[in-house]
Amino acid sequence: MTRVRLAGVAFLLMAAVAHAASAADPQAIFIVRHPERAPAAPAAGADTSMMAPASDPPLSESGRERAAKLASMLRSADIKGIYVTEFQRTRQTAEPLAKSLGLEAIVTKGNDVDGLMAKLRGAKGNLLLVGHSNTIPDILKRLGVREDVTIPDSEYDNLFVVVRPDGGEPTLIRLRF
Repeated sequence: MTRVRLAGVAFLLMAAVAHAASAADPQAIFIVRHPERAPAAPAAGADTSMMAPASDPPLSESGRERAAKLASMLRSADIKGIYVTEFQRTRQTAEPLAKSLGLEAIVTKGNDVDGLMAKLRGAKGNLLLVGHSNTIPDILKRLGVREDVTIPDSEYDNLFVVVRPDGGEPTLIRLRF
């Protein structure tokens, strides 16, 4: 990513957080899909020594690099809570930021959007949610976003910022990182 593009993304993030700060008890929720995963195990007979289990693959090298970029971008976003699913790729995505902030990620079931939303109702401050392409559109809807969002299986660079002013309509900002 070029410095100009990274600077532009950083500017938009600061603008989103500043917008959130203008309301009483505002909240910015940063939502990302886990980055690129390691390839799943191949067909029988192939060398599997460098392959990940199909059911819970870790991040690939490029995925780990993207997770580090995310941590760098959000380090100053005043994140107070981090939510991940039970899958290692979401935990690995949040790990660089969690370590730098001294936070422990809260694990939720990947398919339990109701449970996640219940936990979010009591959460204060800015949050990071790391999810999956099939659950993030529903999470955005439940946060009050009216725009229909789809995430193709090949996209790992979406950063959704939902700014929720107290008592107001949420604003969605969609960035790439």
